[in-house]
Amino acid sequence: MNKPELLAPAGNLDKLKTAIDYGADAVYMGGARLNLRAFSDNFTNEEMMEGLKYAHDRGRKVYVTINVFPHESDMKGLDEYLLNLQEIGVDAIIVSDPGVIMTAREVVPDMEIHLSTQANNVNSRSATFWHKMGVARVILARELSLKEIKEIRKNIPEELELEAFVHGSMCMAYSGRCLLSNYMTGRDANRGACAQPCRYKYYLVEEKRPGEYMEINEDERGTYIMNSKDLCMIEHIPDLIASGLQSLKIEGRMKSEFYVAAIVKAYRQAIDTYFDDPENFVYDEKWLDILNMVSHREYYTGFYYGRGNSEIHGTSSYVRTHELIAIVKEDLGDGRYLIGQKNRIYPGEKIKIMRPGDDIIEAVMTEFRDEEGIEIEVANKAAMDFTAYSSVKLYPNDILIKEKEDQL
Repeated sequence: MNKPELLAPAGNLDKLKTAIDYGADAVYMGGARLNLRAFSDNFTNEEMMEGLKYAHDRGRKVYVTINVFPHESDMKGLDEYLLNLQEIGVDAIIVSDPGVIMTAREVVPDMEIHLSTQANNVNSRSATFWHKMGVARVILARELSLKEIKEIRKNIPEELELEAFVHGSMCMAYSGRCLLSNYMTGRDANRGACAQPCRYKYYLVEEKRPGEYMEINEDERGTYIMNSKDLCMIEHIPDLIASGLQSLKIEGRMKSEFYVAAIVKAYRQAIDTYFDDPENFVYDEKWLDILNMVSHREYYTGFYYGRGNSEIHGTSSYVRTHELIAIVKEDLGDGRYLIGQKNRIYPGEKIKIMRPGDDIIEAVMTEFRDEEGIEIEVANKAAMDFTAYSSVKLYPNDILIKEKEDQL
């Protein structure tokens, strides 16, 4: 039984470093072209090189997404882009389009190719076909059950790896191949510009009564017939490992550093705990407590246990119990620290500290001073640096969070 890779999203350089620091075995990122997150902080070539060095120095891998369905104009310059990715040392590319795969095989024949979930691979024959085309890993469609994944694993070449999403946002369309955004806003979801119209709140309007909007009542918050819940498999690590997956993937290149740190931390601890003693593994509720801190929709287990489409739908409401307030930059000595502010914080407020490897602990920070050394009553200027005392020892890159005021 091989330990699966924990694969985390890297929406920018800071998130890449956070994912690596908190225990990801590999990260996936979008480069300058042809990836499905056109509005994330996609990497420049220089940032990509710095991220690759940071990951490789720590024995981790970096995959670059080239997973749009490209139009003819998108193919211009692809050869040069692929050659550049190979030159700077990218470990693999994530691709959905046969034309891009063919180009990669011609231009960078030694580059490892992973088939994107956008290709909606749902059977062993299809996976084997792609393997013969040069694909080293298939990222399976989200619509598969664990039972189906086991069957696929049994019927494909041993060297062909399987990857699947285990946490994050789900799409109401089959494998994310949605036309709503293009139709309603002119933004092509399959070229990275999704406007997420499935998250909108919809009403019924009867043809002969224009302007009369009728809710489709489900609960006191209305009905969101296309909104999906969030996938969460933290309680089912043994089943995921038994399915034969080589890589467990976390969704969220558009999410915050707090999200990346929390999700990677929880899954890292759960996976490591299982492999420390598989026969006596016991699920720990603290892992879900960590996941519940970040902004998310109601969790469910997706299609892994063969559940029908009816269970995917929730509301557009997010659960937000905690917020990122600061990141520790430097230990100044004598219990004082340089802090990078993210959200408003007052001296004396109870905060929580998140760091790799340790449980989340509580602390209080006092005596805030601004960059001029002047004492301040609140740290509330956007992205300001300030210094403070802490009731417990802090370390650089500690993530500081607090409960949202409406939760207190």
